[in-house]
Amino acid sequence: MPIPGKRVLVTGAGGFVGRLLLHTLKSQEGTVVRGTTRGRANPDSSEALDLLDVTDESAVARCIATFRPSHIVNLAGVSSLAVSEADVNSTWSVHLHGTLNIARAVLREVPECTLLVIGSGEMYGSTALSGRPLGETSILAPISEYAASKAAADLAVGAMTRKGLRAVRLRPFNHTGPGQSDHFVVPSFASQIVAIEAGVSDPVIRVGNLDAERDFVDVRDVVGAYVAAIERSHHLPSDSIFNVASGSATRIGDLLSGLLALSSARIRVEQDPDRVRPIEIRRYVGSAERAREVLSWKPRYALSETLKDVYEFYRRRHGLQ
Repeated sequence: MPIPGKRVLVTGAGGFVGRLLLHTLKSQEGTVVRGTTRGRANPDSSEALDLLDVTDESAVARCIATFRPSHIVNLAGVSSLAVSEADVNSTWSVHLHGTLNIARAVLREVPECTLLVIGSGEMYGSTALSGRPLGETSILAPISEYAASKAAADLAVGAMTRKGLRAVRLRPFNHTGPGQSDHFVVPSFASQIVAIEAGVSDPVIRVGNLDAERDFVDVRDVVGAYVAAIERSHHLPSDSIFNVASGSATRIGDLLSGLLALSSARIRVEQDPDRVRPIEIRRYVGSAERAREVLSWKPRYALSETLKDVYEFYRRRHGLQ
């Protein structure tokens, strides 16, 4: 059941997940929600957002002291591995120091507040080489600075729970859905296919490694997990950790096949060396049994439905519907 009188602060609310989370929380009666963004909000967003740079310690403290949230969902961060590698200093600053600024302000200003720290399944890194599903007790062994900075924030918050911080750490695996940037694999494929259908691109789709296997969750299910954690926060230990995953791995080539099957266009597939990661783990899959048992959460959207919705999103953008 929803907690009455919630006051939820969502940082990074202008991003892909943040927009949907903000909309979902605002639909709950009796919930007061404030969203913040570091810069200009996504043009697809209709939400009014406050400007907040989480790396500005004083600004974070003022925001939290003024709003006095009962819950904070920290989504402020660099969205992708490629973007993070272009500016690793900013990546570390936002992921680690931004999270510490929020956590310290919570302890000083609103110690009864629950902080939801959003990490990443990427933090398990080379532990995934075993090929087995990764649980919350699996060793964090990141292989990129994006994942390392996420893991550092996750571990720092875990240590701060010993000082009285109320925190829930969530580790989402690959998630996608309508509105995600085409820097990510599913919207990249879908946008290329629709551009070909619209006659604005040659009938060639360029891809990276199609043999890698990843655990994909619909963004709407990811948001559902975050909301479930908020609703149950008063009953959770302050050091709770939850993976957000489907529990199964899908070959990237099968994602492409699923999207191509939605189109009647004749399309040639070519590998683009620039889209192949220099370090690639073949199979990456998470276990979300703890979220099922404790949060009563499980994915509701089939991957085929997610692919269709992303494809239709791009068709609408090109005026093909």
